[in-house]
Amino acid sequence: MVRPSDIDELGEGMLDLDWRRHRRTSEPGRARAVFLDRDGTLSEDVGYACEVAQYRLFPWTVPALRALRQAGYRVIVLTNQSGVARGYFPETMVQEVHRRFERELREHGAQWDAIYYCPHHPEGIVPAYRRMCACRKPATGLVERAAREFALDLPRCVFIGDKYTDIMLAHRVGARGVLVLTGHGREEWARSRKEGWRPPDHVAGNLWEAVQWVLSHEGGAECDATP
Repeated sequence: MVRPSDIDELGEGMLDLDWRRHRRTSEPGRARAVFLDRDGTLSEDVGYACEVAQYRLFPWTVPALRALRQAGYRVIVLTNQSGVARGYFPETMVQEVHRRFERELREHGAQWDAIYYCPHHPEGIVPAYRRMCACRKPATGLVERAAREFALDLPRCVFIGDKYTDIMLAHRVGARGVLVLTGHGREEWARSRKEGWRPPDHVAGNLWEAVQWVLSHEGGAECDATP
């Protein structure tokens, strides 16, 4: 049972090609994708946990990913993993977590197309990862690479996450953004209203509800950010 990422041209911390085994679209510029945050959105937010077993998928993640792929969406995960730069865990552990999640998803008939992650932080203590980069959300580097890899039409894409960095990133690339209230979502939503930030296109209770909204608004929709 399933329990509840300046881009370096060498691809450091970006995309493990072994994880993306699925065919790219044959229609350049026409593909659509749903970009998903990891911690707090796909899986429980366990902070800077240092054991792979501590990371657990939410129970609604499997049906949500199934529904997206059945509807023809690419499913792409983007996650900031500054714990690497901060010295809390090695980059290899990030990769182990992703492989574990991929195995669990496949066991239940679900999968993603790719997962991109950023291991950097400008205040990190590990020299190799201490930098200002173009891949740490809400910077657009990871999205730009995904768009090239999968020939995506970004205005047709949707970003789902529990942090406002996901919403900011969506708006920066001309896509729609959905804030989920799991993880840090509730506090982020409250803060955004207090600070007067540009609202997300929708606010959903969790990933499953967010996906249902995406599938019912495939042609685009006016902002209806009311929880």
